[in-house]
Amino acid sequence: MKNFIYNEMMVHVPVCTAKAPENVLIISNDTAALEDEMKKHNAIAYKSIACGLETIRNEEDAAYDVVICEEGQDAAVMAHISRVLKEDGLVSMTHPSLDNTQENKSMMQILGKYFKVIMPYNLGNGQTALLSSKEYHPTADINLHRADMLDGLEFYNCDIHPASFAMGNNVRKEYLGIIKN
Repeated sequence: MKNFIYNEMMVHVPVCTAKAPENVLIISNDTAALEDEMKKHNAIAYKSIACGLETIRNEEDAAYDVVICEEGQDAAVMAHISRVLKEDGLVSMTHPSLDNTQENKSMMQILGKYFKVIMPYNLGNGQTALLSSKEYHPTADINLHRADMLDGLEFYNCDIHPASFAMGNNVRKEYLGIIKN
C-alpha cells in the first residue's frame, strides 16, 4: 500500500473529528510526511517532536487539541499525552496489530483512564490506529465541511472517515467492554 494513505488517515481522521482544532502535536521520529498533511489545514498550527517521554514531558499543559503519536506509547507517555491535551482533545496513535489482543487491551485500559471514546480505525494499508477522545465521537462528530474542503488528498474523504471505524464481529467480540464507543 501507498504511504500517502497512512499519512492522510493518521492526520485527517483526528483533525476532522476535533470540533475546532487550533494546535496539533505530532510525536514521531519521522515527521515530514505527517507535516505535509497538516499543511493542508491552513489555519491549524502544529508542532513536531521526537518520540519519547523526555520530549513530551516538556510540553505545556492543555496546549493541544489533537496529538498524533506514532511510537513509544507506554503508561507514562499516555499520561503526558492526556496532560498536554485540552479538555476536549483527542489522540490518534499507532498500536500493535488487533491480533495482539493482550497488548492492545492493556493499552486501551490505560487510555480508558483518560478518554471517553477509544476506537480502532483502519488506516487503509492493513494496519489500524487508535483514536481516543475526551469529548468527540469520530463518526458522530466529523466536521464534514473541513473534510470535504481539503485540497490535494489522494485517499481520505468524508465517506472514508466513518467507514474506517467499521470492524468485524471478531474484533467487536474480542474487545467488548474495552473499546469505548
